[in-house]
Amino acid sequence: METISYADFSAKFDSGSSIKRIPMYGMFEVTRRCPLKCAHCYNNLPLNDREALHDELTLDEHCHILDELTDAGCLWLTYTGGEIFARKDFLDIYTHAKKKGLLVSLFTNGTLLTPEIADYLAQWPPYVIEITLYGRTRETHEQVTGVPGSYEKCMEGIRLLRERNLPLRLKTMALTINEHEIGLLRSFVEDELGVEFRFDPMITPRLDYSQNPLDLRLPPQRVLELDFEDTKRKLEWEKFAGRLNSCSPLQRANNEIYYCKAGIKGFGIDPYGGLNLCLFSPDGKYDLRKGSFREGWEGAVLRERNRNITRQTKCMECMIRDLCGMCPPNSELEKEDPEEPIDFYCEVAHLRAQAFGIPVKPHGECKYCTPGQKADTRHGHVSVPFGDGVNPSPSWRG
Repeated sequence: METISYADFSAKFDSGSSIKRIPMYGMFEVTRRCPLKCAHCYNNLPLNDREALHDELTLDEHCHILDELTDAGCLWLTYTGGEIFARKDFLDIYTHAKKKGLLVSLFTNGTLLTPEIADYLAQWPPYVIEITLYGRTRETHEQVTGVPGSYEKCMEGIRLLRERNLPLRLKTMALTINEHEIGLLRSFVEDELGVEFRFDPMITPRLDYSQNPLDLRLPPQRVLELDFEDTKRKLEWEKFAGRLNSCSPLQRANNEIYYCKAGIKGFGIDPYGGLNLCLFSPDGKYDLRKGSFREGWEGAVLRERNRNITRQTKCMECMIRDLCGMCPPNSELEKEDPEEPIDFYCEVAHLRAQAFGIPVKPHGECKYCTPGQKADTRHGHVSVPFGDGVNPSPSWRG
């Protein structure tokens, strides 16, 4: 029997999905309730929130939606929250997804994992389980989570999964209160546990538009320093920069607000049945309780995806926007305008471009394009002074 690698398998399916607009990738929030109180989180609610409990999709509704989205061509599905195991029936939802043939990823904080849950997952293994660990020490982890005892519970969850050889990855959000332990976390996870590790410094506002999580966002200069302190991460950025340099302007400019794959081959569903391009999109939701997945995908989601720009901004002709990670939902949540640039993302992108030797072509009024010295990245140190008084100061979603 002929076999192929997972990468080749994925590429084979992925290559034609954009042209045919097949919803192959999905993110599904099963709840926004969570036992933790992370200050940076964009969507957590108290564990016993009555309104959320009342409004969440039922098990039958979940199964019906799974039937519809697999019929539409979905292959990869990620379950996230809140905390997925806050739902007592989550394993029933998960089992139906597995029986439908989906490649399922699970995002969890690990605190509600039990031996029984771990045993069940060993019988029905997911594609991957990702646990968020916020610090190498108890003090730092619990300063982020706001819940005493959460560090031990998270570590116990990690132990239960590792004992059963389940596919595990660990991750963290890089915040002002834990950035000093990112290196320690990486060494612990990769060297001691032998598990893949990644971190994300791109903090966003809450889905209710609260800007409070931004208080924990690292300054752009510190984001770049962390890029260089992680050898593997630095190498990946170098590879990405090389690919970015080979792109022509025609490949990178269009009149659509969205320039990612959301609404083309990816989608998001919230705990209440709201279908959208992604979980961060606050507008254009389609109620799956009132219609089918295909109707929503071909109707409301497509209309949202096809929205065109209403004005020129510096982002539209920017050749390095893939270095920043900014997207219309970010701008909507932070600026209440999906077309408005965000200084934080813009500065990060320009710092990375200078550090990795990527030329930045003129793209409108942009104070970060002011000529400055090239980044000094020796020994993980980064120094990029800008002109005109712009002085980046040093300083991910669970």
